[in-house]
Amino acid sequence: MNAVLIAVIIMVGLSLARLHVILSLIIGAMMGGLIAGLSVADTLTAFQDGLKNGAQIALSYAILGAFAMAIAHSGAPKFLADKMTLRLNQASASHAVKWMLFGMIGLMAIFSQNLIPIHIAFIPLIIPPLLVLLNRLQVDRRLVACLITFGLVNAYMFLPYGFGDIFLNQIILKNINDAGMDTADVSIMRVMAIPAFGMLLGLLIAIFVSYRKPRIYQSISTHNTDTQAAADTSSPYRTTVALVAIVVAFLVQLYTDSLLMGSIAGFAIFMASGVVKWHEADHVFNDGIKMMAMIGLIMISAQGFAEVIKTTGQIDSLVNGAMSLFGGNKGLAAFVMLVIGLVVTLGIGSSFSTVPILAAIYVPLCAALGFSMPATIALIATAGVLGDAGSPASDSTLGPTMGLNIDGQHDHIKDSVIPTFIHYNIPLIIFGWIAAMVL
Repeated sequence: MNAVLIAVIIMVGLSLARLHVILSLIIGAMMGGLIAGLSVADTLTAFQDGLKNGAQIALSYAILGAFAMAIAHSGAPKFLADKMTLRLNQASASHAVKWMLFGMIGLMAIFSQNLIPIHIAFIPLIIPPLLVLLNRLQVDRRLVACLITFGLVNAYMFLPYGFGDIFLNQIILKNINDAGMDTADVSIMRVMAIPAFGMLLGLLIAIFVSYRKPRIYQSISTHNTDTQAAADTSSPYRTTVALVAIVVAFLVQLYTDSLLMGSIAGFAIFMASGVVKWHEADHVFNDGIKMMAMIGLIMISAQGFAEVIKTTGQIDSLVNGAMSLFGGNKGLAAFVMLVIGLVVTLGIGSSFSTVPILAAIYVPLCAALGFSMPATIALIATAGVLGDAGSPASDSTLGPTMGLNIDGQHDHIKDSVIPTFIHYNIPLIIFGWIAAMVL
């Protein structure tokens, strides 16, 4: 059997069996290299050579985490949430309040990926204070989980800013270029518009069909130390500084085309203003790095795995075998590649880490099958995103559960994983397939 295929099967199987993803990647890479006839030393050398390809992305992620923690430290998210909650509580029409609440949560989830790139750090600060209002409105929390996950995933797969810049430009386009396909002058937003629309359709189904009926929850008082700490530090001044830092970080990113420099500039604003004091800077910075460290290490390890796959020299034979299996049927090939992407991402739990593995195999396969460059990008990006929503180990499902289950009334699997899997992965397969066929 093909060494590349065996390596991927071993890696996914071990991940799904809940062995740590990094260990699964290392073991899968080693087995693939040995089966291909490489020595242990050559396999390790290839793996180590690949690690450097993910270093810049992981560093950007770590510094962005520090910037996110500084925003949380300022108390700005909690301050803004309290103001919005007060206004919503004062509103008279419950129907209007519900839609205002949905809009606020959705926008915060989107902004957390692009405009205010704090990832899931906003959830424990924003969602717990809103649960009393959500309970009063009898909103089904499964709908809220779908709403948050939509913002977390759709924003980075469509908008090339913040985490979207990392995923679309630094990971998708870079790995496709490294695999031998020129992506110059491509409009990444136009390419990803069709799959992104599929996710939007899934969200609309969740809102207007699946979870439109009221659901009753008990009103249970909770004490959240993170939320209380944020409340203790919030003030109009600190919120203003946070907004200035966000704007500066965004402008620096646009000017330098570097998320790393933007994050550093934003963090510097917090320190210069005194919101993050000099003696606190090390603690805040370390907490931010810890928040992002795991996914950064997974992304680096995935690059090492991808390099071993390339070094085996068996990608061509895998492509030829797939060509004979598909018989030149592009529609069947696109469907199978999307399903494989779903399985791989479900195992790893990170769409960012899936792409290097898929790109090494899919780029030559797509070229052999006659897919255009935009179709190849849409196929690989969608295959990478598939499984982020709906994976038990993904931040996109763990984050909503972290906020919604603070009173013990929201089950991670039944109320976050399954609803997001159904409403997003199925539309992504359909619309990702359409994108691959029409672009």
